Amino acid sequence: MYHLRLKGSHYEMGVKRGKIFNRSRISFPLKLDDFQLEHGRRSEEILRKFFPEVCEEIRGVSDTIGADYLYFASWMLCMGCCMYNLEQNIPVEIRGCTAFAYEKEGRVIYGRNNDLPPYLRKGCKSEIYTPDVGNRFNITTSSFINGEEGVNEHGLAAAMTFVMTDLKKIQAGLNSCFIVRYLLEKAKNTKQAISLLYELPVASNCNILLADRSGEMAVMECTPAVKRIREAECFKEGRIVCTVNSFTSDEMNQYDDAHGDDYDSYKRYETVLNGFSKHIGDDCIETTKQLLKGDYGFICQYDNEPDFETVWSSIFDLKSLMVYRAEGDPRKVKFVEDSRLRDKTLTTG
Repeated sequence: MYHLRLKGSHYEMGVKRGKIFNRSRISFPLKLDDFQLEHGRRSEEILRKFFPEVCEEIRGVSDTIGADYLYFASWMLCMGCCMYNLEQNIPVEIRGCTAFAYEKEGRVIYGRNNDLPPYLRKGCKSEIYTPDVGNRFNITTSSFINGEEGVNEHGLAAAMTFVMTDLKKIQAGLNSCFIVRYLLEKAKNTKQAISLLYELPVASNCNILLADRSGEMAVMECTPAVKRIREAECFKEGRIVCTVNSFTSDEMNQYDDAHGDDYDSYKRYETVLNGFSKHIGDDCIETTKQLLKGDYGFICQYDNEPDFETVWSSIFDLKSLMVYRAEGDPRKVKFVEDSRLRDKTLTTG
């Protein structure tokens, strides 16, 4: 996993990334059909309306590597949304992740397993952003500029999980990974993030998990047409909210187009809730690690799935801003502390 620090204007940060791509001789096999190009063009107009800064960051990359800006932005906006011609496009759709947040005895903890085809592991990144305007944040991503999860300097965590969408239902808008980036940079707490998310046009089905250091947490179940808040569940030990690769509320089931082909989402969801109610003890970090390792049930054990595995696991302590990350299958790789966001916040806060 690459560990980058990006600072300055959005265009400058894009140029820095573009120079890294050039030095590493990284090229992009951009092959989009007419549907994808039209989706990208219309979605870029929406992205520019809501988040013009990130469009400048994309332009910084495309200018530096010599790519057409609109084609490059369109490719990024199709990720996790309508990359159906997978043999020509990278990355493949993201379908196997588990994310949760809980409050217990004054601690607010977020956890995630990010599950992908293993060839994407080497390109994964943990990045510290310090934009000239906007929140400072740590984002973890199998792509770049956008991301699957993150936490910002205010103790707000945001994360996505992919939910299958019929191509006929996809609309112009932000994909889930750009939503995560937008909320990390713009919002300070769960309430504000939910308010911003209600205003965003969403391209395809997804879940967006939000949790802040005060213990406010929820999942927004999103489709291009409907958004619904799912509140945390209460146990005697505390409260927890979890999201997998399906809509778990009865009201939203009708919009889920996976039809059960979702890498055992139900099992993973039950493992998290049962693990929390039965096993999360006084040492929250250690017992959360055990949960993510699969010690309490099925969550990352994809041994019978060809070309699919947990490529990283994360734990965020939202009050201390400490991050613990296993850069690979958590059954095989140790969790390592990452204090970059916390240390910078302590010196500037």
